[in-house]
Amino acid sequence: MIFDRMDAGIVKAMIEAMPAEITVIDAKDEVVGWNKHETRLFRRPMTAIGMNFRQCHPEKSLAMVERLIAEMKTGARDKASFWIDMEVVKGEPKHKMLIEFFALRDDKKNYIGCMEVTQDVQAIRELQGQKRLMD
Repeated sequence: MIFDRMDAGIVKAMIEAMPAEITVIDAKDEVVGWNKHETRLFRRPMTAIGMNFRQCHPEKSLAMVERLIAEMKTGARDKASFWIDMEVVKGEPKHKMLIEFFALRDDKKNYIGCMEVTQDVQAIRELQGQKRLMD
């Protein structure tokens, strides 16, 4: 993989620069990390590192997430996407949030974890016309 040759600092900077919140769990269902710690919409305490994801997830969606992770572990699913409307700034209109789960697999396609990616796509949904680079 081409990223194998990248300096860890560059990889970390890339992950922090991505316009999305990322949370990763390992094959044992433990939270192993996330990006954008200071600016996340879905905040996580540092004590969540090493915790089972079930202890960090809202109860109303937990059963669905458990099913999703089980399907990823068996290989029945690699990705799931959904979207919600969420208040980002108090008193302002809600934003459309895209939330996606991606199975993480090793070179032999064995499940090694899951990555949850949350992105505020409201501005993308409102794009019109064209804007060229440097306009």
